[in-house]
Amino acid sequence: MQNPLTLEDKTALITGGGTGIGLGIAEVFIQNGAKVIITGRREEVLGQASEKLGVNASYEVFDVTQFEKIPAFVNHLEDVYGPIDILVNNAGQHLKKYATETSDDEFLKIIESNLLAVFSLTRECAKHMLLRRQGSILLVSSMAGLFGIDRVVAYSASKTGILGMMRTLVTEFSEHGVRINAIAPGWIHSPMMENALNADPQRKAKTLGRIPMKKFGEPHDIGYAALYLSSGASKYVTGVVLPVDGGAADTF
Repeated sequence: MQNPLTLEDKTALITGGGTGIGLGIAEVFIQNGAKVIITGRREEVLGQASEKLGVNASYEVFDVTQFEKIPAFVNHLEDVYGPIDILVNNAGQHLKKYATETSDDEFLKIIESNLLAVFSLTRECAKHMLLRRQGSILLVSSMAGLFGIDRVVAYSASKTGILGMMRTLVTEFSEHGVRINAIAPGWIHSPMMENALNADPQRKAKTLGRIPMKKFGEPHDIGYAALYLSSGASKYVTGVVLPVDGGAADTF
């Protein structure tokens, strides 16, 4: 019997795949047989990540907030690398500010990066997947999309919006063989988390105190969840939000 978790003969596109959670997902996917395309804005970072990942990894420099270029970009990927079987929408930006100090422009920038770009890329990849009647789309939300956290109003709105979008897309995609699911990471070791917590030791200690497992997660923890949701092991799973947070969402 074939291992249902294998990604053999699958090609995955992972945005923000050069560091942190995106890189962790890419490593797990490659370990389980996938070919991976990582994207991001910094070529040096992508090149180093691709070299670390090995021969089954490629990279493309691209800014997902360049919305008008997304259709041509997806067509280019399909022409060069073949069908994209798995899309992982991981790229995003964070903003830590009280709501009363968050400007309209700052709020809009987060929505554009974390929600509109995710929709645009999902839409264009889905057009190809729906024609083939197969595909898996994974959205990276956040625990900030599940419960309230102070000083992240724009980020929280964007990550909550992802979940509403997913629920609607489930109703449109499922009968055509395309699944769409979400992961809600908790506090995972990454440049984004380090920037958010290391400058505020008191907040870091308070955060650890809210996690029943009393430790932060690793990028591979998200990678293994992504592997399950992108593989044949979850072939009857669509529209779920999987928290990977050491129990934080259940006790906050």
